[in-house]
Amino acid sequence: MNTALTDRQRYILGLVIDQHVATGTPVGSKHLAGEEGLDVASSTVRYELAKLEELGYLDHPHTSAGRVPTELGYRYYVDHLVSEGPAGAPAVIRSSLEAVEPRREVETALTQLADALGHVTNLLSVITAPAASAATIRHVEVLQLQPQLVMVVVITSTGTVGKRVFSFEEPVDPGLVDWAGALINDRAVGHTVGSRLLAGRFDEPGMSSVERDFIDALAPALLELMDDEAELLYVGGQAQVIASRRGADLQAIDALMRTLEERYALLGLLRTAMSRQEVYLRIGSDFGQRSLTGASMVAANYGIPRRNLGTVSVLGPTRMDYRLAISSVREAARVLSDYLEEVYE
Repeated sequence: MNTALTDRQRYILGLVIDQHVATGTPVGSKHLAGEEGLDVASSTVRYELAKLEELGYLDHPHTSAGRVPTELGYRYYVDHLVSEGPAGAPAVIRSSLEAVEPRREVETALTQLADALGHVTNLLSVITAPAASAATIRHVEVLQLQPQLVMVVVITSTGTVGKRVFSFEEPVDPGLVDWAGALINDRAVGHTVGSRLLAGRFDEPGMSSVERDFIDALAPALLELMDDEAELLYVGGQAQVIASRRGADLQAIDALMRTLEERYALLGLLRTAMSRQEVYLRIGSDFGQRSLTGASMVAANYGIPRRNLGTVSVLGPTRMDYRLAISSVREAARVLSDYLEEVYE
């Protein structure tokens, strides 16, 4: 149902959800009477609670108990009642990356940010790493291990290191190895890893057939480095989420932990947010999985101008602090985007 609510009903719905999130228990009229901004008789509060239940925003789990929010209630709360969260939470998130040096420690940055986000929200935080093919080449080493063995080491803008060893039938001239390293660095640094355009950049007028054959032999180290597009997940907050398992949240948290173990299922949930330019939410049945009907996800993409690189998200029971979750995810995505601008410049 999508019936418009009165200002009083909106206010009472917000109070019920805030109290239920804080306590985990149904909220009755006696808990609302006298709340700041609600200067009405208890009978009026009971009437409005009954009306909100009739409209589908609240549920009444037991005859003598108070009300709890429904999925529709949470969705209305998120869409109409949530504003920016506490100012202190984003500051904690931003400080998590202050000591991490760009261009060297992207993996450390993602790990620390996931931990900070999980700590701040007390939810399961998941960050997808940039796809390997999104990186650029920062440095290449061509090393002669043995007379007939040459290793190419490729260091990317995200700190990933790829190594490949090539075997030749005849001993390789050390001078040829040094020349190839200088040429490859000159032509490849700053270009996207795995780009087929790189192949043409290694053509040098006046190359001898020996030089050309040697460069052609080494080229796969750069052109095929990132054939494996497996995405990495950085997870934080597991300890807090497990410690909070109780009551009605237990089933949802267990389902989320199982989803975390099924890596591809979790990536499927997060890919939806990659095409969005705003905070993206899934609540209960939005997941399309019965096991996750008691769970919610708040996600946002991060990246550089005109290029999304990954997703920042928190997952937990529908009874989560959406105000805090939304502001924290939004700030984490902003912080990570700012950090990576220097990496991908």
